[in-house]
Amino acid sequence: MSDYKSIRFEVSNGVATITLNRPEGANSINMELAKELMQAAISCDKDKAIRAVLITAEGKIFCPGADLKYLASQGDEISGELAEVATYWHTATAHFARMSAPVIVAVNGTAAGAGFSLAIAGDIVLASESAKFTMAYTGVGLSPDGAASYNLPRLIGLRRTQELMLTNRLLSASEALEWGLLTRVVSADELLSEARAMAEKFAKGPTLAYGTVKRLLMASFDSSIEGQMEMEARGITEMSATTDGKEGIKAFLEKSKANFCGQ
Repeated sequence: MSDYKSIRFEVSNGVATITLNRPEGANSINMELAKELMQAAISCDKDKAIRAVLITAEGKIFCPGADLKYLASQGDEISGELAEVATYWHTATAHFARMSAPVIVAVNGTAAGAGFSLAIAGDIVLASESAKFTMAYTGVGLSPDGAASYNLPRLIGLRRTQELMLTNRLLSASEALEWGLLTRVVSADELLSEARAMAEKFAKGPTLAYGTVKRLLMASFDSSIEGQMEMEARGITEMSATTDGKEGIKAFLEKSKANFCGQ
């Protein structure tokens, strides 16, 4: 496993915990953090023993987006540098979206720019009561990244997405929950414990079935009803032949608790 500097990466009982840990930059994104997040995401995707992923951050800020001081220091090379950072960040985001393991994000504070994009990329998103959300990009003359323009319209619709991206409106945790950006708002003291409990529960579940759910939902906005039902048919028949599919059916018929192994 790589020696990480800008994140912490820990695996225990089938749960991988990724903690943004760049206190000197309030967890803002530079080349190192983006690359390490990509490496961690690939590890989570490829390691079949990892059956749930928890993403959170150290300190009072989840992630304020790109480290603008770092980017400005690149001078005329800023575009090339930002392209590489975005490549790492986007590779991480794609792996989180496509891996079978459910991804839980625990937003412990302000999420802005690419931090906002990362926060809403989870399958389950918990936020502390003090968390705040803003796109922020156009406020510094930039445009969104991190799949924000893909995920936001699907989560909250076009009109609200336009407002967030064009005006940089700041949303409180309660507003973000009302808009459909979050799964649940919890107290700061309970955020990590609740997120870990969910991750541990997922880690004991039918991982391949979770992955099929994720892929079906990702495709649903761009598929015809016939195409979607074809994918559903393929998914459910494939799952019925898995170890977990057989175990789940057997346990249901025997009225016992299923013991899923993730295969």
